Amino acid sequence: MNEIRIVVADDHPIVRAGIVGLLESAPDLVVVGEAADGAEAVELTRALRPDLVLMDLRMPVVDGAAATARILAEAPGTRVLVLTTYETDEHILGAIEAGASGYLLKAAPQAEILAGIRAVASGETVLAPSIAAKLVSRVRADSSAAPAPALSPRELDVLRLVAAGRSNPEIARTLVIGEATVKTHLVHAFEKLEVGDRTRAVTKAMELGLL
Repeated sequence: MNEIRIVVADDHPIVRAGIVGLLESAPDLVVVGEAADGAEAVELTRALRPDLVLMDLRMPVVDGAAATARILAEAPGTRVLVLTTYETDEHILGAIEAGASGYLLKAAPQAEILAGIRAVASGETVLAPSIAAKLVSRVRADSSAAPAPALSPRELDVLRLVAAGRSNPEIARTLVIGEATVKTHLVHAFEKLEVGDRTRAVTKAMELGLL
C-alpha cells in the first residue's frame, strides 16, 4: 500500500505524542515531522513536503488557520486536515476559508480519525457530522439574498456524494455513470459556484442552501 507521509502540528506535547502513537499504529501512515506551533508546521512542510499536515488550531506563534493558508500557498500538493477540540463557528469557518480539506474533533473515535486522514490524503473532503451541521447553520444564516446558481439535479447529486466523502469512482458507481461524467459535472458545478476545488464547492453549496 502507498504510505501517507504526515506532519503532526499540536502545541501540547502529551497530546501530540498520543496522536503520533495512533498514526504509527497504522502501517500506511508515516509521521515524518512534529511541530509545536504553526510557524514550525510551515517550516517542516516546506522542508519535508508531506502528503498531509494534521493541524491543531490554537497554537502559539502562528495559529492553525494562518499556518494552513501559508502551507497551501507554498506547498499546494500538501493537504491539511484540522484535528482540534474547538468547534465554534469562527474556528470552523476560519479553517475552511484557509483551505483545509477536512475538520475533525480529537474526541472522534480513533478509527474515524484514521479514515479521515486516508480520505483527505486521497483528495476527498471530510467534515465531522457536528461540524457539518454547524457550518450549514451558520452559512445559511449569513447567506445573502442573492439567488443561488442553478445547479442541475445531477450536479447536486454529485456534490452530495462529495460532501459524504465519496471519491469519483465511488460516485460513478453509485450514480451508475462514467467517472469522466462525474468529473464533467464537478467542473460545471465549480464554474457555477465560482470555486476551484471540491472542498470549496461543498462549503459554497452549503452556504447557498443547496445542500
